[in-house]
Amino acid sequence: MSDEEVLFEVTNSHLNTGLRGVPVGTCRTSFVTPTEGVHYCGYPIKELTNFSPEDIVYLLFNKELPNPQQSMEIRADLARRAEIPGDLVAVFRTLPKYGHPMDWLSVAIHTIGMWETTGDWKEDAMNLIARMPRIMGLMYRVREGRDEDIPADDTSLSMVQRFVSTLDLDEIDNDKMERVIATYLVLHMDHGGGNLSTFTGKAIASSKATMYSAMAGAMNALSGPLHGRANQSCLEFVLKIGTSDPVEVERFVRGELAEKRPIFGFGHAVLRSEDPRATVQFALGEEICPDDENFKIIRTLREVAPRVLAENPNISNPNANVDIASGALLHHVGLEDPTYYTTFFGWARVMGIGAQIVDERTVFRGGKGTPLYRPKYYAEQQTLRHIK
Repeated sequence: MSDEEVLFEVTNSHLNTGLRGVPVGTCRTSFVTPTEGVHYCGYPIKELTNFSPEDIVYLLFNKELPNPQQSMEIRADLARRAEIPGDLVAVFRTLPKYGHPMDWLSVAIHTIGMWETTGDWKEDAMNLIARMPRIMGLMYRVREGRDEDIPADDTSLSMVQRFVSTLDLDEIDNDKMERVIATYLVLHMDHGGGNLSTFTGKAIASSKATMYSAMAGAMNALSGPLHGRANQSCLEFVLKIGTSDPVEVERFVRGELAEKRPIFGFGHAVLRSEDPRATVQFALGEEICPDDENFKIIRTLREVAPRVLAENPNISNPNANVDIASGALLHHVGLEDPTYYTTFFGWARVMGIGAQIVDERTVFRGGKGTPLYRPKYYAEQQTLRHIK
């Protein structure tokens, strides 16, 4: 792109539309295409699902996949950063138990930032990424009333294993849980530069607030039902259906549409085919839980809902998105409370948002960083007047 190239023409019709489609910057970590979905640093997501979350962290921050030596080094680097510099359990004990887990996560990130902020964007991003497994595990434990005898954080384990070890649930297939969560994290880490949580985090960071303040704000943005909390709504939707019978599922979908209620787990702002991240999770479900009742429901929904939704000519993409399958898989491995699901989204997105903030603050504009975000708003329904 040249400095003088016209990229977009803004008209009155673009005002009050949430900046949808209006270009405001560039992104080095990911992009999304209508047919192949999200790409990380150029790689289609479907080619990255067998990599560990640690390797994808390396990719997002360094823009290249690690070689074996670099893979070991990123694990060692995260391990040395993992210790939380304060008593987070004590803080969690003071929070209202009825507060949503995403609010707890935001508080935890802010708290850790108050305990320790280096002021170096990458250092703070990597420190927070390293501490997220323990934050997540401790949050679960305290909210469930299991805040005693918590296993020590074994930093010799992977990030996902550290979370599962902290959780320490009985009668759980830990290997299966680790696989589902690792896949989930890889699929959800990044999604272009303009999604609400990423945009929010970068906007806050542009004021030179701390990485922790920016990330707490990003988590608040992610918590909304029109953004990250949609994955919670998807499983609640599936549980409400309660049957995998195709006739009954179709009747339910048509009934929801007649009542003008959303069909969760379908459609996407950019994609025009099934989200590859959904395809990956469906394949994982067919391997590990083909007879799970919730998985059978989403398998039927995958066939029925697009057909019914396609009857509406105003729907450009009636196909499954990433949220439809994730809840069923998390539920199957023992994480049965859907109110926690957005926190896994948050855990994943901390890595991608962290990498994007580092780019905007230390790389762009020759290292000067992106200026303070300040979009223009036009005055409306206002005229000059004076007190008489």
